[in-house]
Amino acid sequence: MANRTKKTEKDAASFEEELAALEKIVAGLESGDVPLSQLVERYEAGTKHLKNCRAKLAEAEMRIEQLRGVSENGEPETSEFADGN
Repeated sequence: MANRTKKTEKDAASFEEELAALEKIVAGLESGDVPLSQLVERYEAGTKHLKNCRAKLAEAEMRIEQLRGVSENGEPETSEFADGN
């Protein structure tokens, strides 16, 4: 099962790849040159890329730590990121 997880992580697109794919789809939809038969398919693909982008951003936010200051011995003091919601 560990091999399956590694393959899934390896095959997963990066945030930048997901965003580029989403931007390409949006540009095509905005151009008005997409036939109706392809419009729904592209829209659905775009929402999938958007969902993946949001998930990757949420994951990144969870990993970010805020620097709160420096302790007396010079070590950084951090806490988990809080978005204020």
